[in-house]
Amino acid sequence: MNTDSHSTPPTTTEARLALIDSVLALPFPAGEESEDSGVRSSGPGHHLVILRASQDFWDDRSPEFIEPAEQEIEAEFSVLASALSERWGEPETVDLWPCLESEEGADAPPEPMGQLCNLAGSMQVWRVPGSTRWIGLAVGQADPEFPIWLLAAVGEAATLPA
Repeated sequence: MNTDSHSTPPTTTEARLALIDSVLALPFPAGEESEDSGVRSSGPGHHLVILRASQDFWDDRSPEFIEPAEQEIEAEFSVLASALSERWGEPETVDLWPCLESEEGADAPPEPMGQLCNLAGSMQVWRVPGSTRWIGLAVGQADPEFPIWLLAAVGEAATLPA
């Protein structure tokens, strides 16, 4: 996934919901791949997409600049979470911090947890009825100067922490 702010995630709530629906229906590829100008990465058992991205903060990391960007991303997170809750009920919160502790070697977390734990501390997860898949929403940032991302992850139920 690209860490610049020049990739092109969807621009409306409706388009973001449509992207979630399309990614939820996509087959998982046999190997790791990145598409859509860095907006989506996929691999065996997972997809991860950027639904919205703020500007980057290379020039100014002051609170006056960052807080409005955080508020915009959080507001869209709330709108999407409400829409997904209407479909599938209340989400569960998945703590991603423990995945950071097991990031090395044989205990490495399965994807998309490996990517997500480096971007966000938690995500809201809905288990899709009649499917072995789940959909998660998270707000994350690779480093303080990078854009803040609203992310959607799709994975197999077995990849969720117990």
